[in-house]
Amino acid sequence: MTTRGEFTIESAYRYNRSGAVRWIASHVWRYKLLLFVVIACYPIAWASFSYARILIGNVAEEIIRPTVPGALLSLSLVALTVLLMDSVASLISSLTLVNIAQRLERDTRQELYESLLGKSQTFHDRQRVGDIMARATDDVQQLNTLIMPGLLFIFDMLMGLIMPMIFLATIRLELLLVPALFILSFVLFIRPYQARLNPVVGAQRGAFGAMNAGLEETISGIEVVKASAQEAFERVKFTKNAKAFRDYFAQQGRIEATYLPTMFYAFALGLTFWHCIILYNQGLLTIADVVAATGLVILLRFPIFFSLFAFTLVQLGIAGGERILKVINEEADLDENAGGYAAPMRGEITFENVSFGYEDGKVLEGISFTVKPGQTLAIVGQTGSGKSTLTDLINRTYDVTAGRVLIDGVDVREWSLESLRSQISRIEQDVFLFSRTLAENIAFSKPGATQAEIEHAAKEAQAHQFISGFEKGYETEVGERGVTLSGGQRQRIALARAFLSDPRILILDDSTSAIDSATEDEIQKAINRAQEGRTTLLITHRLSQIRWADHILLLEDGRVLAAGDHETLLRTSAAYRRIFARYDMALPPLERVPA
Repeated sequence: MTTRGEFTIESAYRYNRSGAVRWIASHVWRYKLLLFVVIACYPIAWASFSYARILIGNVAEEIIRPTVPGALLSLSLVALTVLLMDSVASLISSLTLVNIAQRLERDTRQELYESLLGKSQTFHDRQRVGDIMARATDDVQQLNTLIMPGLLFIFDMLMGLIMPMIFLATIRLELLLVPALFILSFVLFIRPYQARLNPVVGAQRGAFGAMNAGLEETISGIEVVKASAQEAFERVKFTKNAKAFRDYFAQQGRIEATYLPTMFYAFALGLTFWHCIILYNQGLLTIADVVAATGLVILLRFPIFFSLFAFTLVQLGIAGGERILKVINEEADLDENAGGYAAPMRGEITFENVSFGYEDGKVLEGISFTVKPGQTLAIVGQTGSGKSTLTDLINRTYDVTAGRVLIDGVDVREWSLESLRSQISRIEQDVFLFSRTLAENIAFSKPGATQAEIEHAAKEAQAHQFISGFEKGYETEVGERGVTLSGGQRQRIALARAFLSDPRILILDDSTSAIDSATEDEIQKAINRAQEGRTTLLITHRLSQIRWADHILLLEDGRVLAAGDHETLLRTSAAYRRIFARYDMALPPLERVPA
């Protein structure tokens, strides 16, 4: 089963994603040779373990009724050899299962990560980061424990029920009566037990995700929490989430406490021993048979005890697998269109009667305009008028609801998404920096860039000077989201990143809002140089930038209220003039900052 996404990374192995159990099984089946080793070793281990009970019975008979000198020593050595076989086979199977479990965890985490990279922005807008992190960490870990020790317990349970029964049958068929009834009652009990356990385990994983999501949101927004003095409120909220998680654990414990097979086993052991004594008194069993049969029934205690944990671990693993698979199988709203149009851009942008809306309402309606290659379009308007959303349609962060967006005369939906986005660079108002070095952050837009290229881009963005002032220079580690840098520094790093990628279309979304006036002129020179030969879309409230744009769009409530150059709009648009009314200043002559 394949899932449509924005970007897909071709894997050499195809997993069955039609259901959680099949998906997990397909991951395990990838290492079928290792699985065959486990399947081969477990029967050997349990056959040896069970046969040792027969030998112990023979040893007991030899102690009571000696036969030949040295027979007791011989039997003891044979029993030791058989038990060593059990130990070696068990060790091999356990190590092999650990290997499978670790590979499963690695593969599923990689698959989930690649899937998340391929999801659309709309998908990520709907997600809580903490819940996604819970799936990528704890839920994946549950898959590991499903295999080891979960699958180990399953094999122990199956072999631990089958092998003793086979050896019991070799002693006398009548001895199977009580153990068979016990196993039947065990099988009948398991179904309702799982029916009660499964929903609780699933809800437990959901509660963990909610708790983790709340924790992540609070830590990410700790500055707001402290500034608002809401520590007590957040503490209460987290306590509520943690209590819900704890309550599901307690409910799971109550269900496990009613696990009756352990009590059934006690009756089965007593009745089997009583049955052996009856057959012994009838002369149908020897002392060796009684000891061996009792020892074999005692072995049934191990799989019954393991099953209590096995079912819980398996259900936790399946519940975690369902949560992971739900994310993987979620189809993206956009298709990467790998075989679509790909060519060097000239940079012409055309909107033809474009409308767009989210699920909760329309944002843009009837937008039409054209920007020629190399021109600059300034987009102005009140907060919430749809300025940023309009530019999101150009690189297909979102797809239009109606109309068309064309680049070089080709609908953006017909472009290969990789080719489209690799030639468009966007600098946001809220700059995101990775927890990496400054050099790595700048080079993110161009992997493999040389140090000279990185420094040249930084100089163009007026960032080289402050970077050189750090003790480690370009190797300075940036804190998460760039919190160790000022707003202006972060934006200059983002500008350097954009300059390095050499885009054909440059989108600046209020990208100089955190830069002081003294620095702005220098950065404006860099922006002017970067704009040469490139199409630029500029979202800003700075008059010095709006005035020299080739075209200006004035948006209001998702519609184009006015369009033209600065002088034309001043003459013809009262709404445009109101934008400048609050500035109690004389505007300098209209001219660009020289490059």
